[in-house]
Amino acid sequence: MKVSGFTFVKDAVKYDFPVVESIKSMLPLCDELFVNVGISGDNTLELVKSIKSNKINIIQSEWDPDFKVKGRILAVQTNIALYKCRGDWCIYLQADEVLHQKDYDAIRKSMKENLDDKSVEGLLLNYRHFFGDYKHYAKSYHWYQKEIRIIRNHMGIQSWRSAQTFRVDGRKLKVKECPAYVYHYGWVRDPYKMAEKKKYHNSLHHGSRDNPIEKPQRYYYEDNMDPYMFTEFKGEHPEVMKEKVDNWKYDIDPVRLNKKKKMSFKDVRYRITDFIYYKTGLKIGEYRNYKLLKDRQGD
Repeated sequence: MKVSGFTFVKDAVKYDFPVVESIKSMLPLCDELFVNVGISGDNTLELVKSIKSNKINIIQSEWDPDFKVKGRILAVQTNIALYKCRGDWCIYLQADEVLHQKDYDAIRKSMKENLDDKSVEGLLLNYRHFFGDYKHYAKSYHWYQKEIRIIRNHMGIQSWRSAQTFRVDGRKLKVKECPAYVYHYGWVRDPYKMAEKKKYHNSLHHGSRDNPIEKPQRYYYEDNMDPYMFTEFKGEHPEVMKEKVDNWKYDIDPVRLNKKKKMSFKDVRYRITDFIYYKTGLKIGEYRNYKLLKDRQGD
């Protein structure tokens, strides 16, 4: 069994992507790893080159500045790296996603067990979305709780739309669950870096321009979260994240926020549907990017 890894990144220094940590978390699982580095206005290329591994293959690409609609440029860049992969399975992480070393054995086992079952087109991993700091993550199912991050190669699978998931010939992949987690740190940044990153992210989806002259604004995590949606993280972060976690200086306080939270209609709807889920297991309105295969009896 040969395993490829792939990812893409652009302006990682400017927008504070933990891309080094992300890549390092994939390396132990991969025989080869392709990194598509977009031409950047910072030292992103040098940052990726600083990772010492003969498994890493760097591709450089130029992003089309006019291709800013619904995040589809992200899928284009993902596919550039995917098309280089030669493995039986391909592991994909975005530049703010990290695997935990404690899950390596489970990931290897899932790939080996499903290698010869061609009906399994991908493997579904669980998610922990951290928000505001490294101490809190989303417990609500309205933050997607599972996504495809391992796909079978050589069957025409492509990154889909804004690169959150994958499709083949436009249809959802048939997948099995893998008991491993992706640690998503896309919402953990210095508040000023977060404001810059969010503005840039919006530009990729809605076509607005990133104005480098504009004075940086602060992102107020406290004004953009319903504390009911989050819970305290009592586990351990991946080893590769240790330096970032230890040097973090900003923390949110959901208990204090809950006392002053002004409820929106969306907040109320999410609280009600989450409550129903906790009591019954029913996820009202949940959208899935995959078709979950059931284990056959006797497997």
